[in-house]
Amino acid sequence: MSDVTDNLPFIALIDDDGHSAYLLTRMLLAHGSPRIMHFGSVQAGEAFLAQRLADVDQEWPGIVIVDLKAHSGANLDFLARNHALLQQKGIPLAVMTQTTDRAGCRALQDAGAAAVFFRQAELDAYRHEAAAIVSFWARNQRLDAVGM
Repeated sequence: MSDVTDNLPFIALIDDDGHSAYLLTRMLLAHGSPRIMHFGSVQAGEAFLAQRLADVDQEWPGIVIVDLKAHSGANLDFLARNHALLQQKGIPLAVMTQTTDRAGCRALQDAGAAAVFFRQAELDAYRHEAAAIVSFWARNQRLDAVGM
């Protein structure tokens, strides 16, 4: 990437299903999100975050969205390992998960998720969820990111 695009706002998407990531990226962009940087594995996403967050001269993600499907606790595992660093840097961490009950949402929030969004099978519901993600990103912008 060039220096120009390295300093533009972006969302980091860590999703281990390429098709799912492609669809979510398209839907987020259609709803006005900044560019999406997709990482297809936990390892790639964590390596990127460690490298990027160690460099104060580079733009940090405005939000990190995690949508892991490797096993039922994959999102919780990611939260446990990465929540403290992202919170310290002021970067919200959102989780995209299958529809769950209040206890499931609470477990994700207790582990550090700033927001929980649900995978939707129905197109209009999926659009609504994508719009909610973009709205969440917009409400959580850092003031120093304005005008970049």
